[in-house]
Amino acid sequence: MKQIVEKYINNLTAHNYSERTIEVYVCYLEKFLRAMDKNPYHITTKEIEEYIVQHKFSSVSQQNQVIGSVKLFAKYILGKKELHLKKIERPRKEKKLPLVIEGEKLKSTILAIKNLKHKAILMLGYSCALRVSEVINLKIEDIDSDRMLVYIRNAKGRKDRVVVLSPALLDTLRAYFIEYRPTTYLFNGQFGPRYSSTSCNKLVKKYLGVRYRFHTLRHSGATTMLENGTDISLIQKILGHTKVTTTMIYTHVSEAMLRNVKSPI
Repeated sequence: MKQIVEKYINNLTAHNYSERTIEVYVCYLEKFLRAMDKNPYHITTKEIEEYIVQHKFSSVSQQNQVIGSVKLFAKYILGKKELHLKKIERPRKEKKLPLVIEGEKLKSTILAIKNLKHKAILMLGYSCALRVSEVINLKIEDIDSDRMLVYIRNAKGRKDRVVVLSPALLDTLRAYFIEYRPTTYLFNGQFGPRYSSTSCNKLVKKYLGVRYRFHTLRHSGATTMLENGTDISLIQKILGHTKVTTTMIYTHVSEAMLRNVKSPI
């Protein structure tokens, strides 16, 4: 299995899949190979289809990840073309509105945090509407205090982008840097060079509530930008969305905008 996994990782890396996607896909591939319990090269398309049909998924998201994982195994390891796997259809995603926290409430909660490291991490996530992977992968050199920009490198889809660095966030980052003296990565972990996504999510639950996760900061940041009058196309660029239709979901979750809607009657 080890050689198969290494070959799988090399193929995904060569095709520019993100580090996080590779990590998730490898996890599901290993589970799939253990379930098959046979020479991986002897696995048939029919067995792959049966595995997916009989698999119990916890969510549509997980279902998509498992399907993506085994499809790429069939493509890159077994040499089966995508055409041969058309029976394995990806499910339609549930159209759920993102959970957000009201801007002023979130701002006051974050600013009141005493631990400078915790405060800086959550402030970055909200102020710049970043993904948790983007926060933990930030390096010290990515903070440009002269131009007041934050450089997000090699993000989802292997794309780079820049976001605005607010004066308040810069002050917090400077205070944090003086106290913690990070090296290379902006946020060092206790046992590694980078802070972990798990630790970031624990911070959100600690300070904001157990029902929230780090991505709530991104959703809330985008919603607040929209309520403050930022053009939707600019928010699209800030978030790194390929299509503006993805960004448009925030027009449906803004309570401030809804309150300004006049009823026809």
